[in-house]
Amino acid sequence: MSEDWIILSIAVAGFFYVSGIVLAVDAVMTVRTSQGSIAWIVSLLTFPYVAVPLYWVFGRSKYHGYIDARRTESKDIQPIIDRVVPAMPEFVAHLEENHMNFRVMEELAAMPFTRYNDADLLVDGEQTFAAIFEGIESAREYLLVQFFIVKDDELGREFQAALMNKARSGVRVYFLYDEIGCIRLPGSYLRELKSAGVDVSPFNTTKGLRNRFQLNFRNHRKVMIVDGRAAYTGGLNVGDEYMGRSPAFGSWRDTHIRVRGPAVQAVQFAFIEDWYWATHRVPDLNWSPKRSDRGDKNVLVIPSGPADDLETCGLFFLHAIHSAKNRVWIASPYFVPDPKVVAALQIAALRGVDVRILLPEKADHVLVWLSSFSYYGETQPYGVRLFRYQPGFLHQKVMLVDDDIAAVGTANLDNRSFRLNFEITLMIVDKGFGVRVGDMFERDFANSRMVEQGELDAKPFWFKFGVGVARLLAPIQ
Repeated sequence: MSEDWIILSIAVAGFFYVSGIVLAVDAVMTVRTSQGSIAWIVSLLTFPYVAVPLYWVFGRSKYHGYIDARRTESKDIQPIIDRVVPAMPEFVAHLEENHMNFRVMEELAAMPFTRYNDADLLVDGEQTFAAIFEGIESAREYLLVQFFIVKDDELGREFQAALMNKARSGVRVYFLYDEIGCIRLPGSYLRELKSAGVDVSPFNTTKGLRNRFQLNFRNHRKVMIVDGRAAYTGGLNVGDEYMGRSPAFGSWRDTHIRVRGPAVQAVQFAFIEDWYWATHRVPDLNWSPKRSDRGDKNVLVIPSGPADDLETCGLFFLHAIHSAKNRVWIASPYFVPDPKVVAALQIAALRGVDVRILLPEKADHVLVWLSSFSYYGETQPYGVRLFRYQPGFLHQKVMLVDDDIAAVGTANLDNRSFRLNFEITLMIVDKGFGVRVGDMFERDFANSRMVEQGELDAKPFWFKFGVGVARLLAPIQ
């Protein structure tokens, strides 16, 4: 072995071991859970050649540099705040405090509940994209479009054509996508949008020196806003499987929501934060709230993400579960909760609350699907009932608390949504809307099987071993 090779080997080894020590200190200071911190420290100090690159990608749960326009004096964002705030008192909802402290939710959202909203529940791909295409066609001034996944398939091309037609007609179209979620989207798809006049940008997850290797963060939001008058969000991305056309998954069970009223400005503000981070530009938009002439629902818009000071998404679930008096029903494709949420589910069930978790029977991400089985023993013995949806794949993200508090959005009941993803959830306090969500849940439960006690114990050893391994990887799933 040559002397130069020996020197190079020593230098590389020194780099990894020193980096392991430095990153171990970083893990002590920044990793949000003690279990995760300990796991990283041991790995970084023992196997630095493997752990250091992994830490660069998966290590942090805090996203640095994202401009939280609500809490800054940004010269570009402040004029919007100055314009919206004086108009808001007319639309602020003063909810009567009962079993839920709504003020806590408003503090998490950093914005108030608004009244005079209408909300339409869109319970599958046909309803959702019929409403979305109707919204695109109705646009007269601008469209704000943001999706985690967009595919170049039948639905994706129909969606592309609709956006291009509006752009060519003079409507301003802003298209924001997550570059990891859309990693398979061909460049030609984006170039065609741009050639038609659509303003296209990736979210730029790795923007900034400290985020250069942090590919584990995602912008998981799915949002469309029409002229500042209607907003759409929920579980559906743009792809044929969301219309039930996938041979692997068949029927696709998902839920979206359309709102009209002053809550639209709150959704729009969340989009502008993302757009500003990605492009450092603020489009000229409609910031004048207007009451819906079709309803008077109380709506709170809760954006959340790894740039928040608090773990907004996880705390939202915690407070909602702890506040439930009669029932808390949650539908999520992924069930990888942290210990605090598990404890909240246990306590709620022990209090006599009807706690039900609706999950898919089929798997789209095997590790996450396997992890969900590891929580059987921590939930079922205490009265939490778990259901597995049968007809196809269940992907909706919906929660119902008692009879009048419902939430529809993009957040799953898992660590990724709690800590790593940018998400958005709409919370609606309205008994009529709660009844519709409850009826939707009842239909889904009727198409599901309840998980039996001891079901995991009856599985073969290899399956239980896989569940254990998947559980170890839960912090980065």
